[in-house]
Amino acid sequence: MRIPSGLSTFLFSSALLTSLASASGGFDCQHINVDSYKYDLSSLGGVHTLYHVDETEDYIVNTTYVLNICNILKGAAHRGHLKCPTSKNICGFQYKTALDSHKEESTVFPIVGLDHLGHGTKDPEITRLKKLDSEQEGLLVKLAGGEYFDEEQQKKKNAGAVIEFQCDPDRSGLEGLQTTEDTEEERRRRRQLSQLADENNGDNENNDNGTIPEGGRSLQFKSFGPADDDTYVLKLNWRTRYACDNYKDEPGEKNPDGGDGSSHWGFFTWLIIILFLCIAAYLIFGSWLNYNRYGARGWDLLPHGDTIRDIPYLFQDWLRRVVNTLQGTGSRGGYSAV
Repeated sequence: MRIPSGLSTFLFSSALLTSLASASGGFDCQHINVDSYKYDLSSLGGVHTLYHVDETEDYIVNTTYVLNICNILKGAAHRGHLKCPTSKNICGFQYKTALDSHKEESTVFPIVGLDHLGHGTKDPEITRLKKLDSEQEGLLVKLAGGEYFDEEQQKKKNAGAVIEFQCDPDRSGLEGLQTTEDTEEERRRRRQLSQLADENNGDNENNDNGTIPEGGRSLQFKSFGPADDDTYVLKLNWRTRYACDNYKDEPGEKNPDGGDGSSHWGFFTWLIIILFLCIAAYLIFGSWLNYNRYGARGWDLLPHGDTIRDIPYLFQDWLRRVVNTLQGTGSRGGYSAV
């Protein structure tokens, strides 16, 4: 079947966009290495939404922030008639309603992410909070790649986000959040991670059902506005156990597939593979030798072919002996006929 040239170009562009957007920019939420510490924030992936309402004398401004720190927003970048570039990681959807006329104005602005087909950069800056405050533990992540239209100066300015991931051993980071636009595999993996972490921490609270637990949401809006460098910055606080310095090294931590996180299973896996390769090499070499030296065919090609053919009968004899041993000498209580 021949794929039309237009469709093939579209598929290639989509694949290229996804691969570049997820890999470029230097920020990989699953493999973060800072000051010899390793962090994995992939459990916080998926599309999340935050709402913020700001009321002035003339307007009520309702802003919805849609974010996915581990991947591009894809279809979640479109909300009704407002369309943010699908290659972005964070977008803002603003609805301004006038108090006197109830007339609504809406606009959308990208905050973090790459341009079309992966162009641009997110300029990631990652700092451990202990470098800034010895009493805090976590990560400070700065990302760029957006723009915001300043109505006062009537010009576009660069935009970005500053996310403070705060260490909280009692929180997964998904408390009070509803994750959407995920594949079934991503949802399954995140549920497993949350359940395993809850078992290790004695927390039975359901963290992925959208309910708000005691203490509020783990992801909190802090502010959005101009910064000192004449850019607009979205500031968020995110409390999660995955931002703790030694979380990945804690004893008893399990991997997402249900293993125990140790290297024993890997050792036995390699042992089985090596044993299988040795047996295969022995059979292949022995068959080749029998063919070239004796002109053997069929079962005679295999080394020790007679023994291999007798295995079913040997097994039957062994099984019969086992059954006879378990049944004893008979049902006559040990007496034999004279």
